Amino acid sequence: MQQQAITILGSTGSIGKNTLDVIAQHPQMFSVYALTAYQNSELLLRQCQQFSPQHVVIVDEVAAEKFIVNAKAINLDCEIHVGTQALIDVVEANKVDMVMAAIVGAAGLLPTLAAAKAGKKILLANKEALVITGELFMNMAKHNGATVLPVDSEHNAIFQCLPKDSARFSLTDMGVKRLILTASGGPFRNYSLQQLKTVTPEQAYTHPNWNMGKKISVDSATLMNKGLEVIEAHWLFGATVAQIEAIIQPQSLIHSMVEYIDGSVLAELGVPDMRTAISYSLGFPKRLSLNVNSLNFNKIKSLEFQEIDLQRFPCMRLAYEALAIGGTMPACLNAANEIAVAAFLAGKLRFLQIAKIVEQTMRLLKFEQAKDVETILSVDEEARSVARQLIAAEKTTL
Repeated sequence: MQQQAITILGSTGSIGKNTLDVIAQHPQMFSVYALTAYQNSELLLRQCQQFSPQHVVIVDEVAAEKFIVNAKAINLDCEIHVGTQALIDVVEANKVDMVMAAIVGAAGLLPTLAAAKAGKKILLANKEALVITGELFMNMAKHNGATVLPVDSEHNAIFQCLPKDSARFSLTDMGVKRLILTASGGPFRNYSLQQLKTVTPEQAYTHPNWNMGKKISVDSATLMNKGLEVIEAHWLFGATVAQIEAIIQPQSLIHSMVEYIDGSVLAELGVPDMRTAISYSLGFPKRLSLNVNSLNFNKIKSLEFQEIDLQRFPCMRLAYEALAIGGTMPACLNAANEIAVAAFLAGKLRFLQIAKIVEQTMRLLKFEQAKDVETILSVDEEARSVARQLIAAEKTTL
């Protein structure tokens, strides 16, 4: 069996580490062409020692200098590259069969677009690529023969509940009535508005079910993550706004569901472990054996569901609004949220002010057609600038 060569964008993050764990369980099937990181040079070096990539990319120059010194000390046999352009280079290389797009936020946009343009098999964990450039990204992938497979547990679950050849048909042709995204609800699903006012960053990035990075954990706590996933589902599956619903499933055992026009509902269940979704995408259309815990139905006392309260979690409302408006508004939503979450984690903003900053930014920016990447990136930068100004003004209220 010929090995599939993979470039992992963001190998030191949660998705990247889990991807390497799956690859380690199937060394005969996959080889690592390139590993990339922003600045975690120590972990990256350990990954290189284990997986022997041909290329390594470090974006941050200071971290790269440290990595180069340590790599020489152990005679690491690989080419080392520095900077953002190198991310694109290790995606476009002819030897690369698939790309794990796992860089969090808008920083992963350009290399993910490059993977689509190069016609690669893209394992998409960077939801921002679809949120920001949805139509452009999907058209680019289709035009260049790229395959896009969802890694987010919710979208991967929907993908598993659709027919194997779903890419060939519309949801209507398949008899799909609606897509139901599930959310854990985060650590504050039962908090009152009064309690949410005093939430700390440490509380927000401690997720009850999943092991994730700080930014995505905060997004889960505000339910912005679920809102972004609604937008992502629209582009991945060709679903209308009315066909996408979200509901809280606190145990995180049902990862998402598909309802068909005959009343049947198919659900994908499993323990909360990202390796399952990753392995399904890596091996598709075949399933890979995986060392994960089985779901013990004898210990499941109940499966709970809760409606999402848009008053307590307005980020969901804002995401639906951005999708309905279209154009560059989803890019505005995402950019403002990234700035607001960073400010919250730095202690410069309260938890409930995250949604406030995002909404004010959306109101201040004008609608534009998302006609090209340059336009979208311009709006992204403008939204970030506006959000920073709004946060600066908010400081006096802290």
